[in-house]
Amino acid sequence: MAKLERLDIKQLRVFQALLREQNASRAAGQLGLTQQAVSEQLKKLRDIFDDRLFLRKTHGLVPTPLAQSLAPKVDEILLELQRLLTPQKFDPAAVQSTFVISATDYAQQIVLPALLAELRREAPGLKIVVRDFEIDTLHALMESNHVNLAIAFPDYLPESYPSRHLFSDRHVCMTSKHSSIADQSVTLADIARHPNIIASPSRPNLKGSLDDWFKAQGLARNIAISAPCFSVVPAYLEATDSVAFLPARAITGGELVALTLEALPEPFDVTAAWHPRYNDDPLHQWVVSQLMDVTG
Repeated sequence: MAKLERLDIKQLRVFQALLREQNASRAAGQLGLTQQAVSEQLKKLRDIFDDRLFLRKTHGLVPTPLAQSLAPKVDEILLELQRLLTPQKFDPAAVQSTFVISATDYAQQIVLPALLAELRREAPGLKIVVRDFEIDTLHALMESNHVNLAIAFPDYLPESYPSRHLFSDRHVCMTSKHSSIADQSVTLADIARHPNIIASPSRPNLKGSLDDWFKAQGLARNIAISAPCFSVVPAYLEATDSVAFLPARAITGGELVALTLEALPEPFDVTAAWHPRYNDDPLHQWVVSQLMDVTG
């Protein structure tokens, strides 16, 4: 082990050059070193292997039997080191790995179906784990390598992490076509007074993401129901005389109608973020590129 700690790549390259050229001056020129530097490295090699390795003759150097036996092994070591440093072309079809995505209910509904279809088509050996977005533990999960990619609203993601903007969406005020206000002309004040349903996937409480916007309009919402995810809100709207602000992309069919209001909240962004350790990871780069393609 002590000898191994004294051996380095420079010495192996000198050994290879001397074996190939069998001349210290030519080996030095090939390596861009001085002849003295080559001699110093050869001296270290002789000490490590306890062998002269190269004998001086009239026309140069002659390898000893030990040097000749070491030659193919040194060539293989240097070749493997070169392969280690040579970037490998990423082939998704050859991937055998697991990738963990933390996503909000909205992202699972709107973003992931198309992304998962593409990942399965291009990388059938890639196993995907989708986990619910946990705002309170996300940082710890990403730091501990338990989450590879998070898809959520920007306010939910650590600002220090690399991220990519995916797209923007807008809120629409929805109610059941059977509700008491479905056919009425309503104002924001009417909506604020009417029972509201919110989706609060991160924390189960009666505080909604649009509370500050209503407050800026001088209004306070009458939040009657807090649901754990967007996907169940349409069913709750159909069963109750209430309203909800839903992302436009999440509204599909059903017995719902959109209410026309004098103002609506500003569009919101959907973002993907990851830990900096994955910046140069080929698999991660590929997954993000696929994500950009399906959301672009």
